[in-house]
Amino acid sequence: MAIQAGRVRVLKDAEPRAGGAYVLYLVQQANRARFNPALELAVEEANRLGLPVVACFGLLDGASGFPEANARHYAFLLQGLADLKAGLEARGIAFVMRKASPAEIAIELAAKAALLVLDRGYLAIQKRWYGEIVGAVDTRILQVEGDVVVPVEVASGKHEYGARTLRPKLHKVWETYLEPLRARTVAVRADGLEVASAIDGASAIDMSDPDRVLAGMSLDRTVAPVRRFRGGENAARARLKAYLSGPFAAYGTDRNRPEAGAASHMSPYLHFGQISPVEIALAVRAAKAGTAEDKRSYLEELIVRRELAMNHVFYTERYDSYAHAVPEWARRTLAEQAGDPRPRTYTEEELAEGRTHDVYWNAAQAEMRVTGYMHNHLRMYWGKKILEWSPSPEEGFARTLRLNNRYFLDGRDPNSFTNVAWVYGLHDRPWARRRIFGTVRYQSENSLKKIDAKAYLRAVERLCAAEAEG
Repeated sequence: MAIQAGRVRVLKDAEPRAGGAYVLYLVQQANRARFNPALELAVEEANRLGLPVVACFGLLDGASGFPEANARHYAFLLQGLADLKAGLEARGIAFVMRKASPAEIAIELAAKAALLVLDRGYLAIQKRWYGEIVGAVDTRILQVEGDVVVPVEVASGKHEYGARTLRPKLHKVWETYLEPLRARTVAVRADGLEVASAIDGASAIDMSDPDRVLAGMSLDRTVAPVRRFRGGENAARARLKAYLSGPFAAYGTDRNRPEAGAASHMSPYLHFGQISPVEIALAVRAAKAGTAEDKRSYLEELIVRRELAMNHVFYTERYDSYAHAVPEWARRTLAEQAGDPRPRTYTEEELAEGRTHDVYWNAAQAEMRVTGYMHNHLRMYWGKKILEWSPSPEEGFARTLRLNNRYFLDGRDPNSFTNVAWVYGLHDRPWARRRIFGTVRYQSENSLKKIDAKAYLRAVERLCAAEAEG
């Protein structure tokens, strides 16, 4: 199947460099060797030019590391990169990984490339890297979207009010993008190809032992890696296959019950680009288990809700800022109630350690802190309570975002920034006025009546004990 034209952007409209030694693909958002349209386009271009493909990855470390990333996030990333290297080399594609920023390694290796292919993410730091690359590389640059079903600008040319306004736009075009992606045969293999680097102090990184690479990095180790989830496209596909053959059959009825085990746990793999959302959507559609309603509900979350988040971060310059991410009506009503006495307040340390009066909130925080995951239904309750227990809405927003990005495996993601802003009124409407919240939606302990809260407590105890045992 051809790569859809809507996925491809020409960032530098130049002729491929004459005498180039290879086609270069910068792996940044799509960390997988299969079902990766940017990689497949690089192979197509290389085959057309009679050249091998070199894929490269810049590993940020130390003070220049990815903002808010810690040992938990890097362990999962490195596990995935080990999979990626093996998958690329099996296809005859060279893989070069060094400690550098994505822009630095792409710019340096593009000097000998006929052309450069980029994948695409929507965060501000990613946009900055792409700008640096375009400004410094003098050969042809193509960018290919592989992180969403429908590219953001194709779906909408503006910031959408909510799911109800984006949904029909996605439904109108998504069949064009919900197509299988065949792995292209590499015509000129890169076996034995040596790719020199002039990056200061940048020696090649041996990915045969991800734990050793992690041990040699300078990063925050106060948040430990988790055992519940292992990174990589092989783990992602194995988890998806097991899910669709079992728990998925109850998704439509049990998706909002965290104790029921109906969640797919695909979000960490999507965050790190270790599986394609199109691949997931096609597998869900083809699943023998599950009803039409199960499938419709899952695709609503995977495509509409997830891509609403992409729309938000793409069209909001300061999506991590309370003043820019939260709509004006919500900031106004929260400001009107800012002087309301808080029945309880907690410090950020007390919140992080789960030392509140609410045993169910504490359990949700423990699940996140220990395992890197929390069910979406509880994430909303968790966030609303931080707003209620913080001295101001601005501080509540900042705390929620810091805790989210620190402990969740899928933190620092468009969905994370959007979900935190939703707590404060984004993509929502005014509700009945009440203390502290004004007309921003409130969520009380009554919402826990929809789940078997006792069963959830027991499940969290088991999960935390399993992590502790190793």
